[in-house]
Amino acid sequence: MKTLYFDCSSGISGNMTLGALLEIVGDDNYLLQELKKLNVDGYKIEISNKVKNGITGKYVDVILDEEHHHEHIHEHNNEHLHNEEHSHSHHHEHRNLNDVNEIIDKSSIDEKSKDLAKRIFLRVAKAESKVHNKPLEEVHFHEVGAIDSIVDIAGTAILINKINPDKILSSVVNDGYGFIECAHGTMAVPVPATTEIFANSNVKFRQIDVDTELVTPTGAAIIAELAEDFTTLPAMITRKIGWGAGYKDLKIPNVLKVYYGDMDKPNENFVVMETNIDDCSGEILGHTEELLFKAGALDVFFTPIFMKKNRPAYRMTVACRKEDMLNLQKIIFRETTTIGIRYRTEFRTELERENTEVDTKYGKIKVKKVENNGETYIYPEYESLKEVASKNNVPLKELYKLDFK
Repeated sequence: MKTLYFDCSSGISGNMTLGALLEIVGDDNYLLQELKKLNVDGYKIEISNKVKNGITGKYVDVILDEEHHHEHIHEHNNEHLHNEEHSHSHHHEHRNLNDVNEIIDKSSIDEKSKDLAKRIFLRVAKAESKVHNKPLEEVHFHEVGAIDSIVDIAGTAILINKINPDKILSSVVNDGYGFIECAHGTMAVPVPATTEIFANSNVKFRQIDVDTELVTPTGAAIIAELAEDFTTLPAMITRKIGWGAGYKDLKIPNVLKVYYGDMDKPNENFVVMETNIDDCSGEILGHTEELLFKAGALDVFFTPIFMKKNRPAYRMTVACRKEDMLNLQKIIFRETTTIGIRYRTEFRTELERENTEVDTKYGKIKVKKVENNGETYIYPEYESLKEVASKNNVPLKELYKLDFK
């Protein structure tokens, strides 16, 4: 299962995301050609490498044609969107959410990228709407911020769909503390828009001891939309690491690290049932176990326990597929004295397997051939070994010593 894991220990921004994903895609020109399909003018993109505390990451810089683009570049990790009445450059065009969506819809990028980009933009617009107490349609993106945000968000959507992962996960998202200057004045970190985006998602975030903003509203919206869960790095085979550099020089590396690799697909069709029984004989329980296996149970076992009044008892545990659960419950209720069964859904990792036979000097023996990470394991079947041992009058332990290939 193709997996992306975002390590947001140093925060996340739009251009950091572009840099990290570009390293995974490995083709800068692909992004540049796809962004041309947006038909948005007034900017150019420079892609370079920057070293942050000894770590080299890809830096994506959106350079505007406006004369005042230098001001915007210095705020590259602080690209806050703001309402028209707060703009310090009233002579420039403004765009609302409908305008941005129209740009995306009229472009010739693929439909999945369009849909993802619009969902990310909607998260930003909703947050700005809440912060400024304005209806969604009245939230305006200043021309400068709009171009940068369109490039960051649409570019992220384009690269995500190019990679086409089956699953996207993230670490807990770290933001800094203190205050920053932006178009609205001095703001506390995390800034209001970022906080609102987090509050309306399942993002897990925290503050760390870095006196500045680490998470921009665009970065917050991107990770809120993309990540299914916020957890530690899962067991996966890593194929590539993408390093996306930010603008700032901090006491920690201002980089976003994205892992790309393979993770075993969990089997969500796996049910474990349990019941505690203190008034049923061993013969009945053994008979019930046989019936459950015949009816499709994947595993049945008993655990000695003590129940109320210090009664020795057994816990019956049955593992099965979800579709077999009700039928197996009927067998347990019918054959035993229990009046209640607990159950839970669990994940299970299964290796690819094949039932086959191998030739030995004692004859054919049935085996399971199992594939794991490019290696093959062969396990002999007990019943087949027992039959061959009896037929050849050899100890069973000798057959286990055979080289099954």
